[in-house]
Amino acid sequence: MRAKRAKKRSITPDPIYKSKVVSRMINVVMLDGKKSTAEKIVYSALAKLSEDRKEALKMFEQAVKTVMPTQEVRSRRVGGATYQVPYPLKHDRSEALAVRWLVWAARKKQGTDMVVRLHKELKDAYEGIGDAVKKRDETHKSAESNRAFAHFARF
Repeated sequence: MRAKRAKKRSITPDPIYKSKVVSRMINVVMLDGKKSTAEKIVYSALAKLSEDRKEALKMFEQAVKTVMPTQEVRSRRVGGATYQVPYPLKHDRSEALAVRWLVWAARKKQGTDMVVRLHKELKDAYEGIGDAVKKRDETHKSAESNRAFAHFARF
């Protein structure tokens, strides 16, 4: 039997854009507890998106919205066999995956500064192209191909 479910921790909005999504992005970019470095990277990448802060925030949120998946597959063991069962996603989980995939795609590229890589990935996601969008499409394709096992899902 499992213990109690973990309580959801509330995330505080970042001081400049007053956005929880930007705050979440900073936390994902952060390595070894160096939050000030992560803030510099994210804020610089957002500043490169647009000179106007409101416009940059809109572009960033649209990029995240583009990458957000609507469903994912989870392994489920039924009668000795393991099935990939598609599950619909809640908004928080979907947003977390989108931010994680954007940072993953930026880190995957080598050769330039992280600010430049993150800016390029955000711009690509805003336009509907790039590795993070490709990852979302692969997830949807996997969920679609395993739709026959949807009846194993527990809601």
